[in-house]
Amino acid sequence: MLNQFDLKEILFLDIETVPQKAEFDELSENQQKLWEEKSKFQREKKELSLADSYHEAGIYAEFGKVICISVGYFATKDLGQEFRVRSFVGHDEQLILQEFAELLNLSFNNPFRMLCAHNGKEFDFPYLCRRMLINGIKLPKMLDISGKKPWEIAHLDTMELWKFGDYKHYTSIRLLAEIFSIPTPKDDIDGSQVRAIFYNDGDLSRIDKYCRKDVITVARVFQRYCVQDAILEDDVIHVFG
Repeated sequence: MLNQFDLKEILFLDIETVPQKAEFDELSENQQKLWEEKSKFQREKKELSLADSYHEAGIYAEFGKVICISVGYFATKDLGQEFRVRSFVGHDEQLILQEFAELLNLSFNNPFRMLCAHNGKEFDFPYLCRRMLINGIKLPKMLDISGKKPWEIAHLDTMELWKFGDYKHYTSIRLLAEIFSIPTPKDDIDGSQVRAIFYNDGDLSRIDKYCRKDVITVARVFQRYCVQDAILEDDVIHVFG
């Protein structure tokens, strides 16, 4: 259904986020009050204490931060295609966002015309924009949608595409992987465990690996939308450094 897109012009991405502080009591008094207001609906719905609800603060750009951005793209090779994956990961959110912005801004040798993520329009893209502004980083043109018409926005969303106009329909990347016979990206951890792995274990490499798997899965799902065979593991090239 998406054969009009050149896969080599799409940058696939996924982000991992955590609360800005490890625990609620590390927030300033004013921040605690603001979190109480922000979390009221979900906190009461789930019957969570303020402290426990703060463990979910990473999903809100005002109270969370980006610790990993993984990106992947298709490149040609002698016998077909390969998929190259790299990550911007660490404790310095500003550096992570700046390096990612620089990648998007390299228009003179940047082949990418579109960004693609699962639930990207509701989470990844706006979250990145908000955190960039908070960190004093100018939005790259590919993320700055202000004043643009819908058809001018270079964002693809594998969850939105699967809705086919059904606005009530939510489908996880894990379910899409299952129905398209794609290896699940959730075979080690899932998003609910990232905070503990970051703050308690300090295991950035595990988070990086998890984020890369999500990007590869999103790309494979997009290929299946195009009625193509999904990229094989042997054709995935991991770039480090």
